[in-house]
Amino acid sequence: MEPKMKKTALWLSEEDVAGTVSLTQAIEVLQLRTAEVSAGGGSNIEKALGTFGDKSSLHALGSVLPSAGYGGYKTWVNTPVGAKAMYSLFDVKAGTFLALIEANLLGQLRTAAITGVGTRWLASPKADDLALIGSGRQALAQVAAIHAVRPLRRVRVWSRSPENREAFAATLAARLDVAVQAVDSLEAATDGASIVTLVTRATEPFLHANMLAPGAHLNAVGAILPTNAEFHADVFDRVQTIAVDDVANVRKASQEFKGRFGSDTSALGWGRVKPIGAVIQEGVQAVRSDDSVSLFKAVGMGISDLALAIQAYEACRASGRGQTLPLQQGVPMRF
Repeated sequence: MEPKMKKTALWLSEEDVAGTVSLTQAIEVLQLRTAEVSAGGGSNIEKALGTFGDKSSLHALGSVLPSAGYGGYKTWVNTPVGAKAMYSLFDVKAGTFLALIEANLLGQLRTAAITGVGTRWLASPKADDLALIGSGRQALAQVAAIHAVRPLRRVRVWSRSPENREAFAATLAARLDVAVQAVDSLEAATDGASIVTLVTRATEPFLHANMLAPGAHLNAVGAILPTNAEFHADVFDRVQTIAVDDVANVRKASQEFKGRFGSDTSALGWGRVKPIGAVIQEGVQAVRSDDSVSLFKAVGMGISDLALAIQAYEACRASGRGQTLPLQQGVPMRF
């Protein structure tokens, strides 16, 4: 018996994603969809994570938006010598497969864009001086996302490698119309900065509360595994507003938050922590006293990937981009 052909799906390459989703679009789409989840229109699915070998890991992260008719999972592998991510997009009303999407760029976009969303809602409207800690592959997009929501006057860059931070500073200065300086110490970077962004793979915390200027906003987005940490517990003592991308995933993956709050669900424990979608829903920017700081922590959530996958899929369908994948059903089992 010949297998029956069903509807086709789309294969979307990294180039297709780049051609249909910009960073500024990603910020707006993430803000919309994240608020939609907080309003009950969808849900995130907790991350599945397995580590193996020498600093290697396998991940799966999903979400569903029944109101929009979409759901999906991003799966990826990360090793010291390479990483690859793929996104599977489904029609959750018809129960059909819609697209397989190369998702490395999609992941970079959503990681940067969620920082933009957090900064928009938590940082002072006057914030224009950024301390960037880390100069790896996500650093440039992080600065661009922050610059999109808080036009920057100055960026100071520090990372452990002098060569890397100098090279990154030169690249950043060539890409953005901002004063950029590579500095020799963490303290020189954070001194007086109104926004501090941590995007490192540190396994031990390095940022103390006294390194943050009064009224500063802190983005902590590098430590996404339980084995990693970027800031010390004393930071929580100065924080007035705490928001995260997804509370369940932060409880599972953040060494900093688990160490501070443990299983305490009281108003002084996890009750202090808001999902960023709830902040957006309230429609009021963070309020802080003169000396306190705001904190945004992101470890990854399914709606971020799904939001951008929907954007890429719908734009590619409308413009005729992507390649067709044949799908089959009714294939008999062999005994």
